[in-house]
Formats: sequence, C-alpha cells, structure tokens
Amino acid sequence: MSRVVALSGGIGGAKLALGLAQILPAEDLLVVANTGDDFEHLGLSISPDIDTLTYTLAGLDNQQLGWGRRDETWSFMQTLEALGGETWFRLGDRDLALHVERTQRLRAGETLTAVTARITAQLGVAPCILPMSDDAVRTRIRTDAGWLDFQHWFVREQCRPVVREIAFAGVEQARPNPALLAALRDRPRAVVICPSNPFISVEPILALPGVREAIAASGAPVVAVSPIIAGQAVKGPTASMFTQQGVAPSAAAVAQRYGALLTHFVMEAGDDATGIDARVVRAQTMMRTLADKVALAQAVLAAL
Repeated sequence: MSRVVALSGGIGGAKLALGLAQILPAEDLLVVANTGDDFEHLGLSISPDIDTLTYTLAGLDNQQLGWGRRDETWSFMQTLEALGGETWFRLGDRDLALHVERTQRLRAGETLTAVTARITAQLGVAPCILPMSDDAVRTRIRTDAGWLDFQHWFVREQCRPVVREIAFAGVEQARPNPALLAALRDRPRAVVICPSNPFISVEPILALPGVREAIAASGAPVVAVSPIIAGQAVKGPTASMFTQQGVAPSAAAVAQRYGALLTHFVMEAGDDATGIDARVVRAQTMMRTLADKVALAQAVLAAL
C-alpha cells in the first residue's frame, strides 16, 4: 500500500490523524504539520501544531483542556506569575520539558525535522510527523491595530481583533520539507487535508513554493474534510474568519477555498453541497470519541 499524506494543523487535524493511525500501518501514514504557528517565547522554540499532533498520537493529549499534555502541573507558570513574568501563553511543567529539549537541539544545529523525529520516537509515536519546512515561516495577522504575530492574535488577544489580511512571512524563501516532496513523487495513495482551519493551518503548507504543483503532479486523489458543520466551526476561529472575509461560513465555502486542488470533499449529511466541484462524500465529521475518529478515517479512505 502506498502512503497517505495528511496535511494537518492542530486539534481538529490531530483527531483525524489519530483515526488514520488506527487503521493504517505506521509506515503508510505521513502527517505533515503546519509550522506557521511556531514562535519564540520565553527564549524557547514553540511548535504548537507539531506538539498537538505528537501528544495526540502518543496518547498524551489533554482532553479536558483540548490542548497541551495530560496530567499536567503548573508550578512553572505559577512561579512566573508571582515574579511578574509573561503568562498569557500557558506552558505546563511537562510540556515545558519538550520545548527546552527542542530548543537546545535546534541551537546545536539540528533541523526541526530531526528534532521532531527524535522526540516523537521517544514518546512512542509510530507514524512520521513531518514539519512542513525546516525554514522559518511565520503567520502574521493584520488587524485594525496593525500587524500581530499569530500567537499574539490567537492566544494573547483571543482572536478578538478583526482579521484584515493574513501573511506568511518567509514563505517565498522557505523550502518545502524534502521528505514531503519525495512522498508526493512516490505516487501516494491519497493526499488528505485534515479538518483544520484552511486560512491559518492548511494554507501555510500549500503556500510553500512548489507544494501545490507537487500535489497536482502526484496524480493522487486529494480529499479534504470540512472543519465547519452547519455553518459553525467545530473549534477555533474558522467560521469568524470566513465572515470577516465577507463569505458566509459553510462547508461549501471551505471546499471553494481549496478550489481545483480537491477531487473529494467530506462533509456532514445535512450541509448544503451547492457550488462544490469535487466529489462530495457524506459522513459524520464531528469526532467526540476514538470510535468517531476511526469511523471518519475509514470514510475518508473508503471514498477513494
């Protein structure tokens, strides 16, 4: 069986990635993580989407918070707050150890790909989680108050400022991960666009030079799963970002955002498919349980 290449952001994408990991041999699944959310904080290199995928596939995700690591403690943040430090981006004690290890290895000259491979192996993750690039690409948001780094808009400001423009700083010079391009050349079974925010989780990957062309040239079916159900985002600012762009949020709007790249589109049974050029597949896309994740992954692969 040839590989399935999954393009993913954080929480929603990680859920489908876990479903795929339950039914595919580890060597047949390549999960490409958005790194546009990465940033430097408190002197540490933070890769939120890579870490969410890592914790989820390792069975270590914090399902109560929806982010971070389970069984977390917060002594570091409590002490930092007492010292008057920056606490808007929460780093648990166990999570902090991962960021320290990543930062040390990057400063020693290792690539983000190599560091990620080492950390995921140590945590028992079998499928490959691959950063979209080893070069820095940083998502920035233009608001009425000016440009904000992504995490400042997303976490510190809690997505409140209206989005006027999105930019991926450094993307023109960044090189797509060679392993991603190699997988696309190797006739993959499918390219799966996970139910992640198309604006800020998937489009940074697609904006890398040559990635769209490599996907098209692969000859593989390209199937996207809608992160919007009945006009509402399952989680995060996807719906409001469509609204701020003057587009009514819907599953169809997601499909139209990806355009001719898609061959298949997975969406809820009750949602309107008008205007979708790809082959529409109906499935339950809300993933509350592991069984839901597996069932959606099976529906995605069966559609192909």
